[in-house]
Amino acid sequence: MSDKLIIFDTTLRDGEQSPGASMTKDEKIRIAKILEKMRVDVIEAGFAIASLGDFDAVQAVANSIQDSTVCSLARALDKDINRAGEALKKANSSRIHTFIATSNLHMKMKLNMTPDQVVEQTIHAVKCARNWTDNVEFSPEDAGRSNEDFLCRVIESAINSGATTINIPDTVGYNIPHQFGAMIKSLIERVPNSDKAIFSAHCHNDLGLAVSNSLSAVYNGARQVECTINGLGERAGNTSLEEVVMAVRTRQDVFDCDTNIDTTHILSASRLVSSVTGFIVQPNKAIVGANAFAHEAGIHQDGVLKHRETYEIMRAEDVGWGANSLVMGKHSGRNAFKVRMRELGVEFDNVDVLNATFKKFKELADKKHEIFDEDLQALVSETQSEEHESIKLLSLKVSSEMGKKHSAYIMLGINGEKVSATADTSGAVDATFSAINSLVDVNMNLQLYSVSNVTRGTDALGEVNVRLESNGRIVNGQGADTDIIIASAKAYIHGLNKILSATDRAHPQV
Repeated sequence: MSDKLIIFDTTLRDGEQSPGASMTKDEKIRIAKILEKMRVDVIEAGFAIASLGDFDAVQAVANSIQDSTVCSLARALDKDINRAGEALKKANSSRIHTFIATSNLHMKMKLNMTPDQVVEQTIHAVKCARNWTDNVEFSPEDAGRSNEDFLCRVIESAINSGATTINIPDTVGYNIPHQFGAMIKSLIERVPNSDKAIFSAHCHNDLGLAVSNSLSAVYNGARQVECTINGLGERAGNTSLEEVVMAVRTRQDVFDCDTNIDTTHILSASRLVSSVTGFIVQPNKAIVGANAFAHEAGIHQDGVLKHRETYEIMRAEDVGWGANSLVMGKHSGRNAFKVRMRELGVEFDNVDVLNATFKKFKELADKKHEIFDEDLQALVSETQSEEHESIKLLSLKVSSEMGKKHSAYIMLGINGEKVSATADTSGAVDATFSAINSLVDVNMNLQLYSVSNVTRGTDALGEVNVRLESNGRIVNGQGADTDIIIASAKAYIHGLNKILSATDRAHPQV
């Protein structure tokens, strides 16, 4: 029998550290529930001490998830660990993940600590975490650039102190696959008590090698991979969950282990994370990109028609493609809508939110014939974000004529008060944004504007993503509508609301 490969998902923690990818508590719960449905083993819900919002989100996820282990990150400090323990107190299964830097560069320049002090702090932190749970993970930060002899010393001390998982992070994406795999193998062989812990890999994608490094680690004995949906993460991102899972599942002739992941939910999870964060999945992205199973070359098409495996090494259906067929329409009732949303991992604890989302569903069904799962996900994201918005779109009228200036009239509700403005510029979207800017006193810059279709067809929902920057703070805004100008206004207002209401999250490395 093959070994079990544990999947540790950190979309809600490390993924959220992507500039502009911050999530609300409700959004984190939605993502956590679909991860649980996928049978993800460990869900890292956040960094509890970073802010009150992060603490509340970790606590809410811990209270909502039954089958997966819920984890919180904590520096090797008592205050961090105790905060994490408090947040996880009611979890059905909990883990505390504590870390401290071990590379010479980090110890000297960031921590201002000697190697002996780092070892002492490691022992103290792991023992402190064991007061809260017997499931403790320890990470030597920047292990990929650390001295191996010192790593062995730190890891042995952590295991002796009660750590049950040892995670080896390539924190800055510096390693090369054969090098990283060899290090994992060497650590397992050299650390005397390595048999008492599971070794894990956490790789970043700065050189585009996160998945390769993780698979090399697995091949050399690691039995946990830390990853995110769509490879979301700060800088160039993290190891992609879907790519690691499908590589191991597809190449069972190479890997003597496999995951418990229900891969049929991969596509739904990908689209939910993309919708919530505003990070669009590129069409040629492996597994979940729109072109992942598309064939245009005639010789490829001919081969696939004759026998799928000539050019496809996976079944599209196994990762969720083809499963999102039409299931809802304008005649669907409230109960059918609620059941389908539950199947997508969305639970309506608040009847007002259910009613508001169902109303939007009916409005959409009057506009377009086919309603897909992606449409439903977009509706929920929009409705839940509107709950906490101080600025609301009430009315928009745009006039466009070739060769002439475009005019936009907009009415907003700002803290319950109706205000309106008109702007004339060279484009419909620009006029709309200009009218909004005249009503909202916020100093910010538009860094990114992108448009994509949520589903297929000319009547598809158009989804607009914007990235706004204000005084160094970056946020993403999303909006969806069958009218792309309205979708643009929704996205812009969504981003503005984030700037006005959200507070900066502390980075765990600060």
